[in-house]
Amino acid sequence: MLNIKFLSGSMIAVLLAIGSYLGAISTPGVAVARGGTNALPEVANAAQKTPAASLAISDRTIGAAKVGMTFGELKKTLGSTAQFKVESPLMVDFDAVSVSQSGKVQYRIIYAAGTKLKDADVIELLMTDNANYKTAKGVGPGMTIKQAEAIYGKATLSYNVDNEMRENVVFANQPTRKIMFVPQAEGKQFAGVYGAGKGGFFQTNKYHQNAVIRSVKVRK
Repeated sequence: MLNIKFLSGSMIAVLLAIGSYLGAISTPGVAVARGGTNALPEVANAAQKTPAASLAISDRTIGAAKVGMTFGELKKTLGSTAQFKVESPLMVDFDAVSVSQSGKVQYRIIYAAGTKLKDADVIELLMTDNANYKTAKGVGPGMTIKQAEAIYGKATLSYNVDNEMRENVVFANQPTRKIMFVPQAEGKQFAGVYGAGKGGFFQTNKYHQNAVIRSVKVRK
């Protein structure tokens, strides 16, 4: 397990830990379980509505938050409309500051566990599980994997035992790898249906019928 505390708060290392699956998905020789999916043109057409800027997910932003800006800059942008709360731990190796408006969490700023997010710190990683936030083509938390495939193409799900078995899903035609999708299937350990892995890495195109996008991350 990667111990982020020994990396002197290096957010580059944090991003590598969360985003390591991106390179692994294209690794030659990894066994993949193939599964066919049917296009859902009516779903795709309905979903492709450009969200308001305040609720948009892009390769740099989730709403008003932008990777590369400082925590202090975000506070200034949101003013008194937002509330900030430290969530420690958020998950193994990571803490977060949740950003809430009107009593509802909008998104979270993720950083290395055991450190404190200061106003001068640059935001490196954002995450939202709020279904109001969507990409330009209408994909966001709560959408089924099958619906997202109709918009962004075939889904490839994967996890690595060396990265706390955190599961991710990448779509063949998603606009950027800086946007990361995290799947979930209620009642199941994983959203994907996996066969044999290689070197602790597992990858598949098959998934449970109730698999959805649980959350979306944007990395620097």
